[in-house]
Amino acid sequence: MSDTEWAVVRAAFPVPAWMNGRGGQPEGYCHRQMLDAVRYLVAGGITWRSMPADFPPWGRVYAFARRWRLKGLLVELHDRLRALVREDAGRDPEPTAAVIDAQSLRAAPSVPRSTSGWDGGKRVGGRKRHIVVDSLGLLLAVMVTAASVQDRHAAQPLLERLRERYRKITLVWADGGYAGRLVGWAAEKLRVTLQIVKRSDDTSGFVVLPRRWVVERTLSWLMRSRRLVRDYETLPEVHEAMVLWSMTMLMSRRRARKRA
Repeated sequence: MSDTEWAVVRAAFPVPAWMNGRGGQPEGYCHRQMLDAVRYLVAGGITWRSMPADFPPWGRVYAFARRWRLKGLLVELHDRLRALVREDAGRDPEPTAAVIDAQSLRAAPSVPRSTSGWDGGKRVGGRKRHIVVDSLGLLLAVMVTAASVQDRHAAQPLLERLRERYRKITLVWADGGYAGRLVGWAAEKLRVTLQIVKRSDDTSGFVVLPRRWVVERTLSWLMRSRRLVRDYETLPEVHEAMVLWSMTMLMSRRRARKRA
């Protein structure tokens, strides 16, 4: 990170428990070094053991990333950066509308068969990441499942998680894969309007559809991080954390460019 980007991240940095006197052991390395190491891994797609010698030992970096995932510090940093980016765009920090979609990707041989499957529609064997973004394309929620899980089936727990964290959201746009009983269930259980944006039967070839292009652009943003081009994680929760790290990098760089 440049000094400008580090200033952006430092302003949204979650305070560890040991700095508030709530117990815990202080970090043995600088937070900036640790963040740089994790971001290098996500952007470059390397393994943990391939961490360059310029960074702290890979075991310490792995422990740092695991602790931040389990303690919720990564989610806190991500949400704070998203609120700042929304304020820069003249939006309210709390979103009121969202877009949902899914993306199938191949899994590495190290991924367990119990958490992977075959997507017959996309003809991809591996996992599927389901994301919900706001109107700017910033991530609100993510869930990773086997590729065999249907979009509408995974949308129920994902929308429940979204509704629990963002009470102001009342409208969600989706494609035709989410049509059916899910629309009535969302309106009855969550009081959320699930609006299906369908493709016209008269169109042919590539067409930019209203609202749906926002989440598709976010999925293309994630593919810039080589760690997310293919699923290498043993646990789906770790892949979800990698998605959060990728979006954190995107938002911090956007704020740093604006400051510069």
